[in-house]
Order: sequence, then structure tokens, then C-alpha cells
Amino acid sequence: MGINILNSNKAEIQDGESLKQLEYIEQAKDKVSALEKELGRKLTACVVTFGCQMNARDSEKLLATLKLAGYEETESEDADFVIYNTCSVRDNADQRVLGRLGQTSNFKKKNPNMKIAICGCMMQEAGAVEKIQKSYRFVDLIFGTHNIYKFAELLNTVLDSDRMIIDIWKETDKIVEDLPAFRKYPFKSGVNIMFGCNNFCTYCIVPYVRGRERSRSPKDIIRECEKLAADGVKEVMLLGQNVNSYGLDFSDDNPDKISFAKLLELVCEVEGIERVRFMTPHPKDFSDELLDVIAKNPKIARHIHLPLQAGNSEILRRMNRKYTKESYLELAGKIREKLPDVAITTDIIVGFPGETKEAVLDTIDVIKKVKFDNAFTFIYSKRPGTPAASFEDQVPEEVVKENFDMLLKVVQETAKEQTAKLQGRTETVLVEGVNEHDKSLLTGRMSNNTLVHFPGGEELIGELVPVSLLECHGFYYLGKLVK
Repeated sequence: MGINILNSNKAEIQDGESLKQLEYIEQAKDKVSALEKELGRKLTACVVTFGCQMNARDSEKLLATLKLAGYEETESEDADFVIYNTCSVRDNADQRVLGRLGQTSNFKKKNPNMKIAICGCMMQEAGAVEKIQKSYRFVDLIFGTHNIYKFAELLNTVLDSDRMIIDIWKETDKIVEDLPAFRKYPFKSGVNIMFGCNNFCTYCIVPYVRGRERSRSPKDIIRECEKLAADGVKEVMLLGQNVNSYGLDFSDDNPDKISFAKLLELVCEVEGIERVRFMTPHPKDFSDELLDVIAKNPKIARHIHLPLQAGNSEILRRMNRKYTKESYLELAGKIREKLPDVAITTDIIVGFPGETKEAVLDTIDVIKKVKFDNAFTFIYSKRPGTPAASFEDQVPEEVVKENFDMLLKVVQETAKEQTAKLQGRTETVLVEGVNEHDKSLLTGRMSNNTLVHFPGGEELIGELVPVSLLECHGFYYLGKLVK
């Protein structure tokens, strides 16, 4: 993992808030240096991420701030500064965070200089901060999703204080992205294009914790992509809760108002960017224009993640998904026809209130007809504050488990069939690193996101290379470099 901190040069920063945060980093650096001299050792920091790609991108910025302030990164939570960047989509994520906090309290007893921070979506939930205040009083810093850009300022405050610092905003219209980021991979990066969600699916807490949709200006997005390309990035993933509603929050007379399809075209024009991904689109906003742009531009990855959630129209109505089983199948068919080489992946929830065996069979019918290349399948998690949490017809746990196992079996069979279709072909692979289990192999991803392992030298890491797909092993391939 190399150090890749972008935009830490003040001369390149255009946003006043970003400049202010860089100044706070310099102040924190002096405080960390003084503490190092006092303790006679380097200070360490650990950022633990739960949740989506947007959280992962936020964590890259948190880690960059800590590293620029003088901390050394460690994967151990027995560090001098630990941040838990939380998710609130499912209840088990909340429980995992609280469990980790309990363990970390033991580390703090041994290291009185240790600082513990908790941020992200869970902290925007009603009652979450009060719970931390009451039961986890050793936590030093609590902040949410809307002011994560202020972390350098908050870091300074917490280094000077012995009390718990809480800074939670209910909402914001501010977007600050021109900040340092520490990338795990030097050759690929996420790029936030919008924040928040306006859809209010009845099971989902995201609109309540991330706020309403706010799009970044296309000029800022392209400028970030250009800087990333200059820094060696070859693949970018455009990120948002609902990327294909990008720009809809701009007024009609705003010169920045363009469609997501047009934004994709502009990103593909950035010299040095060789592959473009996006996550996550909503089926109700997936336009013919977007399909046409993907079809004519080989830079755009042949992978579309198209969340289904359920295949029964009545369940979809109760979920407030704004499409039906039939309209979803029509869209998927159009995608398959226009992009025959595309991989379609999805999200599926099992056990939503009111779901019957017939409703589960409807979902299985969609899986078989669309032939998903992979599906992330979840058991419904009741989230307090969402409409579905108060629905009276909750499905018994044993019924949900039986339906989940039945559906998962179909998902796995279909995904294996789809992956096996590529055997014998030669595909372009972005090499991501040395295989963790076999050091003689490299690991990379095809345009459709399928993993490939093949023999090769480390000098190929970060390169796009042709690989012959020799053996399909369920969800990945063993291949051979084509020279």
C-alpha cells in the first residue's frame, strides 16, 4: 500500500474551507510532534470502516489528515488514535461498532494518551449520540456525515481537550471535497459526485442520516479526475447513493445542470483515465441516454449494479421503490440487449414485512430471467425511524431464514453459470496486486468486475493487461498473461 496523498499542496487548493483545514493539519502536526517527544516514540492511528464505498472514500480523507499530522498508520485498534467510521444500513453494523468500542476501552486503560473517535451514518441516527454519551463515556470525539470535512479542526480540538467533543449537524448544503486523501491503491480511486438521497425507501435510514441529494458541480468533478489522472490513477468509480439522479437538484437555469450520462462522457474524456465505474444507480432513473453512452464508450466498465431489492410488485410498492417487477425486467432486458457483454449485479432483501412465499418466488423468477452475475442478498433489518419498522406484518425469523437459503441457492447457481460463459476469452485486466494466498500469482479485475488470478511479475501492478481466461472457479478465473 503506497502513500498517495492528493491536494496537500496549498497552491492547488481553490476552496477556502479546504485551505482552513490544511492550516488545522499544520497545527495538529505541532501537537503530535510535541507528544511524540514527550512519549519518546511515534504515534499510531487506525481507521476502521463500516459500510459503503462512500464511507471508504471518507475514510481515505480521515486517514490522510492523520498521516499528514504525523501519525503512522496501523491496522491494530490498539493505536494512539482510532476512528470508527460507521454505517447504519443494518442493525448488525451498529452492534459490531459497539462491540469494537467495548474492546477498545481496554486499550485506552493501558494508554491514557489514546484518543477514540466515532463518526459516520450511525452517529446521525436518533438516540445514537446519547447512547455513546451514556454507555461509552471514554469516547473522545463524535461527529457525523455532514461535517466530515472538518476533521482536521476537530482533531485539533480533541488533542487539546480531556472531555468528549460532539459535533453533529442535522443537515448541510455545503460540499467540501478538495481535501487530502490517502488511497489504498495508487492506480484507482473513488470520486464522490453527489451526496444524500431523495428516495425514502421505507426500509432505509440513509435519507435521514445522509440528507437530501446534493450534486457537486461537473467542473469540480472533472478537475478532481484530472488531478487523479496526473497522480497515476487509471480507474475511477463515480460514487453516490443514486448516481443517475445526478444534477436533478440543480435549477434549470444553472449552467452546471447536466445529466449523469453527460457527466460520464466528460469523465471519459479525461486523459489518463482508462476505466470508469459508477455506484449506485436506481432502476427508476436509468435512462436510454445512459445506456447509449455506455454502449458507445469502451472506457465505461461493463458492469452495472442495479438494485432489485424484491421481485414482487406489491412488496416493491410497500418498499416505495417506484418500479414494478415488470418494469424492472423490461429495463434489465434492454440492458442485456444493448450491452450483451455487461455483468448485471444486484441487491436483494429477504424478509421485508408482508413478504409471502409467493413473493419470494417472484424474486427468484426475476433472478432466473435477468441472470444476475452476482447478488448481495440480505435479511431485512428493522431500522428505527423508518416506516417499515412500524409495519405490523413482520415476517417470523424462521420463515425468513428458510426463504433466504432457498433464494441464495438460486443466486449462486445463476452467478456461476454467468461467470463460466467467459471461459476461453481474452479480457483486459487491471492488476491490483499480488495474490494473498499464492505469491506466484497476481490478482486483478476485468471490466465486468470479475476477479482473475494469473502468473506475473509485480511490475504489472497498476497496469491494464490482456489475460486469457483458462479455468473458471465459480466466481473467479485462473488465467494466463497474453504477451
